[in-house]
Amino acid sequence: MDMKVVMLRRYPVKAMGGEALESVELDSRGVSGDRWYAVEDDEGHFASGKNTRRFRRHDQVFRYRAKTTAPGIIVVNNVTGRSWTVGDPALDRDLSHEMGAAMRVTPESQVPHQDMGAVSLISTATLDWCADRWGINSDPRRLRVNIVFSSDQPFVEESWVGQTVAIGSVSLRIVERTPRCRMIDIDQDGAVASGRWLKPLASEREMFLAMYAEVTNPGLVSMGDRLSVDAG
Repeated sequence: MDMKVVMLRRYPVKAMGGEALESVELDSRGVSGDRWYAVEDDEGHFASGKNTRRFRRHDQVFRYRAKTTAPGIIVVNNVTGRSWTVGDPALDRDLSHEMGAAMRVTPESQVPHQDMGAVSLISTATLDWCADRWGINSDPRRLRVNIVFSSDQPFVEESWVGQTVAIGSVSLRIVERTPRCRMIDIDQDGAVASGRWLKPLASEREMFLAMYAEVTNPGLVSMGDRLSVDAG
């Protein structure tokens, strides 16, 4: 089976819209610069689309997108069109106004911004299967994955747990399936949440979709790079 990278995405600020990449370095933490920043409240909770011990639901965060530039991370309010560089107090004021609480953009410190895995990936065949079976828009941006690769076998990635996947000069060890929450049914990252995805996932797929992986050999991944799986 010929498999290759067809989409690369990075999310410089957790929960905000991200950026498409032609190539990117992966280090032991994951995609370089991915989720390095987060929107944090005074109690140390991160803005998200859900309420948990770590997160507080602030759907307004999805109105923003972030991109990496030479001067720094630029954040854009998609509604007003205004933009700021991370670190600008005016950005924190805008976020606080939108969310109705004191908020600020902070870099990762003792508490990791990643949820459960360093890198996330999914196949085009899996996405196509979801679209065909459930009649939804299965845009991978709804899932906020880092790597989308071409395949003709749905859910092939789920058979790779514990195995090593080589992409470009990078090696990944596939760790576990990715659990999903209500965030996939919210318009975000330029993708319209047409068709509810979470309910059929819960009834037919145990609410799992895509895979988490850890980086075992850092390096560069580029669009068009082929994937090969080593069963070990």
